[in-house]
Amino acid sequence: MVFDIKIIGYIAGFCTAVAQFPQAYKVIKTGETHSISVGMYTIMTFGILFWFLYGVLIPDLPMILANFICLIPSVYILIITIRNNISKKKQKS
Repeated sequence: MVFDIKIIGYIAGFCTAVAQFPQAYKVIKTGETHSISVGMYTIMTFGILFWFLYGVLIPDLPMILANFICLIPSVYILIITIRNNISKKKQKS
């Protein structure tokens, strides 16, 4: 029996992709983002984007799938966080 190393990639990709969804669900449900760092989510979202592009270029299906799936909630959370921060700044002025 031969072990396919890509299984590790699929498992890792699944875990990292799914890890974003509880936070996205909470943001969708509550609209609350005050404790989310815009800087951290910006860097992480760009990191995910570049891992996705890297996966496309090499080509590596587990990396492509995981990072594409991960981009969806990451971009959503980042956009809502930025929107809420802008709204908060407008309310203060």
